[in-house]
Amino acid sequence: MSITKLCLIRHGETNWNAERRLQGHTDIPLNTKGLQQARQMAQALKTAKLLFDVLYTSDLQRAADTANAIVELFGVEARVDSALRERHFGALQGLTIQEASLLQPEIWQAHITRDLEHELEGGESIEQFALRVQNVLDKIQEQHSGKTILLVSHGGTLDMMYRIASKQALRAERVASVPNASLNWITHQQGVGWSVEKWADTRHLEGSALEGVDL
Repeated sequence: MSITKLCLIRHGETNWNAERRLQGHTDIPLNTKGLQQARQMAQALKTAKLLFDVLYTSDLQRAADTANAIVELFGVEARVDSALRERHFGALQGLTIQEASLLQPEIWQAHITRDLEHELEGGESIEQFALRVQNVLDKIQEQHSGKTILLVSHGGTLDMMYRIASKQALRAERVASVPNASLNWITHQQGVGWSVEKWADTRHLEGSALEGVDL
């Protein structure tokens, strides 16, 4: 029976992560710690002698730079897919979580209460985001059925993949931690579907890793 394995990797730390500022589609690079986390993550995969068939990454710089640590160490190419981007947070992008609640109280309330249809003034609704993530996840699985895939993406995107794999409702409060540069495993089995195997592994990192606010 064919089993497809995905190792989902959140990008390393950025200055906006440290400031608890919502990034969304804003193209923010890794900071010094984030670059170090990316190297530590790639080295952990190398030390574990992980064999994988393909590497995917979001096109946003923080994810692409994290994937590049794998590219350099393993000598592989990364396939870039913009559908792996973070959710677009509309009017909330660029604001810290404190600023968002003060400057955009109605939109922030829609965000934290998980209003499924609210597009956050120019952003994506949760329903739109969920459909985008479901589609790209299914596409990658179908193209590489039975293979092992590395996928570098974002906190909100990986939380959505966790929801898909664990069958967690879109309205439900977040239960999955998604630290920077963490390793998270899901599998797809024909006739069974998706399941979560291991989540939020940061044993390879020196020091603590920030969790996402972009959720």
